[in-house]
Amino acid sequence: MTKEFTIISPVDGKPYRTLALADGKAIEAALTAAQSAKKTWAQTPLATRIAAVTKLVEAVLATKDANAEEITRQMGRPIGQTPGEMRGFEDRARHMLAIAPHALADVKPEAKDGFTRFISRDPLGLVFVIAPWNYPWLTSVNAIVPALVAGNVVLLKHSHQTPLVAERYAAAAKSAGLPAGVFQILHTDHADSAKIIGDARVDHVCFTGSVDGGKAVQRAIGERFIGAGLELGGKDPAYVRADANLAHAVENLVDGAFFNSGQCCCGIERIYVHESLYDKFVDGFVDLTKTYKLGNPTDKATNLGPMVRTSAAEFVRGQIAEAVKQGAKSLVDPKHFPADKPGTPYLAPHVLVDVTHQMRVMSQESFGPVIGIMKVKSDDEAVALMNDSDLGLTAAIWASDEAAAARIGRQIETGTVFMNRCDYLDPALAWTGVKNTGRGVTLSTLGYDHLTRAKSFHLRTKI
Repeated sequence: MTKEFTIISPVDGKPYRTLALADGKAIEAALTAAQSAKKTWAQTPLATRIAAVTKLVEAVLATKDANAEEITRQMGRPIGQTPGEMRGFEDRARHMLAIAPHALADVKPEAKDGFTRFISRDPLGLVFVIAPWNYPWLTSVNAIVPALVAGNVVLLKHSHQTPLVAERYAAAAKSAGLPAGVFQILHTDHADSAKIIGDARVDHVCFTGSVDGGKAVQRAIGERFIGAGLELGGKDPAYVRADANLAHAVENLVDGAFFNSGQCCCGIERIYVHESLYDKFVDGFVDLTKTYKLGNPTDKATNLGPMVRTSAAEFVRGQIAEAVKQGAKSLVDPKHFPADKPGTPYLAPHVLVDVTHQMRVMSQESFGPVIGIMKVKSDDEAVALMNDSDLGLTAAIWASDEAAAARIGRQIETGTVFMNRCDYLDPALAWTGVKNTGRGVTLSTLGYDHLTRAKSFHLRTKI
């Protein structure tokens, strides 16, 4: 009997679509097809691969409006915001395509008489991409486009919350005329995903998800010597320095904390404000938060939708209740947001003060619409608190002094440092993390390094 799974839409709690899980026969067929295709695809000229992947990207963009609406239906982001994900998809895809000839070119050391020496960048083989639900197009494009362009074949498994994204990719690959086995999708459960990771035909894994999920990937790899790119989460801090533009900091940080209902890998989860600006910052932050509209994400006036599922919202509610019990103060009354209802994924944004790092809400990833704000006396105190985490994806500094921001940024244990902005990926820069946020790099020229292996050529031309 064919096993199935159903997407439950957080919009109304109703079934949205039911799809079949791949059985053992389908999984074996996909791995066999990938194995057959990878040698030919690797030997295909780079210009041909770029042209083919460009067609895939164009095919995705041809249905971008429908794709955006499906994001809203599957995971609940407001319909007025989901088109932005498709713009981000295009930006990242086109950048990685544009830099490919340079990024994949042979590395040539200084000339040496009598020898030809260079380092080629060879594809790894089969790349298994496991993509999450919170930004289903943006997280997946980071791996899929450069992996294919570099000469790898790709097998995609998407979250069961957003599997229609995988279906769209498959249709685009078919429309683009990619050879059989070069790009495939599978809907699998955790057990079968682990089996695929452990299969000798898989050469690399790209995973975006939780720390526990990353540990499961590592266990599935076992004693095999393959790489894994792991982006595993964040508890991203922001520091509002004494010389910050207050209005700009407030506006950006409210958005950075609550966009996508706080379900952003690099969303702001904790804020440290210099004591000279603290009271005004908190007042402005609360006032702007109260202007948000929580409600049905298919309503264009909504700018704060439900969380992805009720259990996720209840987890955040638990963090908030625990913090308040420990002495934190919540400055936004949920009654200001009539759509907030316990037992549903609709959760009002919460602004907490009088928080400490002994509270889970300041130390454990929330991934929801809650923010804790602490007062600090100095840059040094801010740095110490920002580093007091086992996660390190991004950190943001609001300041007028660029040199000071850079100096502070060099002291922060993080993958990306922002000044006067947050919650953003620049495809020209390496996307990476430290500590339990994981390892590996996507985007930029360095992203291609992690999807290829170096091969050195040392050719003696004079005997």
